[in-house]
Parts: sequence; structure tokens; C-alpha cells
Amino acid sequence: MQRLNTYIHEFESWSNFTWRLDQLILPLSEVHFLQGRILGKMEALGFLLQNEAFLETLTLDVLKTSEIEGERLNAEQVRSSIARQLGLEIAGSIPSDRHVDGVVEMMLDATQNFNDPLTSDRLFNWHSALFPSGRSGMYPISVGQWRTDKKGPMQVVSGAFGNEKVHFQAPDSAKIPAEMALFLDWFNTNNTLDSVIKAGIAHLWLLTIHPFDDGNGRIARAMTDLLMARSDTSAQRFYSLSAQIQLDRNAYYTILEKTQKGNLDLTEWLTWFLQTLIKALKSTDEVLKKVLAKADFWQKNSSISFNERQKKMLNKILDDFDGHITSEKWAKICKYSKDTAIRDLNDLLSKNILKKDDAGGRSTRYRMS
Repeated sequence: MQRLNTYIHEFESWSNFTWRLDQLILPLSEVHFLQGRILGKMEALGFLLQNEAFLETLTLDVLKTSEIEGERLNAEQVRSSIARQLGLEIAGSIPSDRHVDGVVEMMLDATQNFNDPLTSDRLFNWHSALFPSGRSGMYPISVGQWRTDKKGPMQVVSGAFGNEKVHFQAPDSAKIPAEMALFLDWFNTNNTLDSVIKAGIAHLWLLTIHPFDDGNGRIARAMTDLLMARSDTSAQRFYSLSAQIQLDRNAYYTILEKTQKGNLDLTEWLTWFLQTLIKALKSTDEVLKKVLAKADFWQKNSSISFNERQKKMLNKILDDFDGHITSEKWAKICKYSKDTAIRDLNDLLSKNILKKDDAGGRSTRYRMS
């Protein structure tokens, strides 16, 4: 498997990156404008709605950073784990498994403790939280320590066996302690660089060192969220870079590969990073719309009496319930009989909260009025 390009980490003093600020100033200015606009909007919402928007965004962030790696977490478990670890009360909270809790712990440490130094021990804690069983899927990995390359060079490869394409080969594992010491020193001491530009550089730099057996992408994105929280000077997150990267996943891997096989000028990578961040910031309006619609529903219906089962299910529907509402699904999710589910549904029909869907089928379908 031959490669034609030199990787940037093979250049002498490869971390002496350059970029053309004149080409970045406009998108960087737009990022800062949108950051201020979002924080202003959120401050006007009040404490409870801010918490709801924060919970919604962080849930999305945890789900999407895992989806980028092809892993789908249970959204209800993620939401419940975040709420539990933050001490927030939410309707319909459910138990979460330790893998979900680990991803949430990493993201919360990154965003809530954004002013704390980034150290090797902190990164090892994040890595251990991501892999509580000491395995990536079925395979054992080195957890809470730098990779050792016992099974050969760390490569990003695609294609069928015997016809593989090497997209990237990381530095030899023997170089990692020195490379990470240099990176962490820069991360913790370079306070003159704009935090947004620093986030883009740090993201690429860590992925190029590729210090762990697995989880490098999720750790790089958590670290990026940490720097964006510093830029916002706020632990509350109201936009998800990971959600936007997941939408542009192919472009993400393409620009990473191109940059890692290029020279030390990061202008093109930083331009992509800033444009992706702008899209993420603009998409916050959708999160806000959803939060406000949910709050508006409960305010308009504050005089109506609902039992706990109905409150749980209505919140699920307002949180983007997947699929159609039927009495069978209602009973299964709330773990009680179909007869009880039908009574709850009929009660909500009589109160004009739900209406029967016109669509046919074997089971009656319901939707919000």
C-alpha cells in the first residue's frame, strides 16, 4: 500500500503552522457576530428556557459526535444522563448505560470546566470515560494512555482487504509523548490567539497526532467545544458543531485528508472550519424554535389537568417523537396496558390536545391538534 503524499507531521517543526488572516477575517467576524446574537437571544429567554435549550443542544452534540464515528446512541438515555449529571429535573427520565454516561461525562467536563487546563491526565480521563469496558466494539484497546502501535502503524484506511487505500498514517507512537507535551503547552499557554482560530488549529493538530487507539475524533470535538465555550465565555452551549460536521461528514474527512497531506498553510482548513461553524450557529434558530414551541404548548395548556403518563408522552412528542403515535406505542413506552393507553388517548382527544390522523392503517394514529 503505497502513498504518494508526505504527511504534514513529517515536516521538520511541523507544528509551525501558518494561515492567511486576510482570507479568514470575514468568516471569523461573522462567527463572532453570530455568537453574540445567540447569547443575546438566550439571555432574553429566562432561566428555565435557557436550561431547556442547553439540554436540547448538548443532547444533540453528544448524539452527533458519536454518529460521525458510525455509532448511534439512545437519545432518551443521553438526555436523561445529561439532566441527571447537571441536576436538572426532566419529565420521563430513564436509566442510561455506562457507555452513554461516559460520553456525557466527557462532554460536560469539556464544556462546564472550560477554563481548566488541558492536561494528559484530563485527556486520559476522557478516553477512559469513552471506553469503560476497555474495548472498542469487540476489540481490546489501550485505555487511558497513549497508543503503542503494537499491531503496526496507526492508519486511516478504506477499501476491501487487499485493495486498501491509506488516507492517513499517524506519527510513530514513540513520538507521541513529546508531540503531546508540545501540543498541550501551546494549548495552555497561547492566550493571544483568537479562541475560534485556536479551536480550528487544535482540532486538526490533535487529529494529526492521533494519540489514542480509538476515540480521537470524539476527543478532538470535545476539545473544540471547550475552546468554543472559552470563546463564548459561557458553559451553556446553544449550538452544536458536531451536528453540522455530521451533516457534512464526507467534506469533513476530505478536507482533513487534504490538509494532512498538504503543507503547513492551514488557510483552507480554517476556512472550512469557520464556514461549518457559521452553519452550526445559524442552525440554533431551529433548536430555539423547538424549545419555544414546547414552552408555548405547556403555557397555553397550563389550566388543563394531565396525569404523569400523559405528561411523559406529550413531552416525547414535543421532543420530536419518531414515527406515528398509536395506542400500542403509547402502552409500550409507558409500560402499561393498551386499555389504559386508549383511555389516556381518548382523554386527550376530548381535551383537544390530540386528534386522529386521517391516514389509514390497521391501528388508529394520533397527532397533536
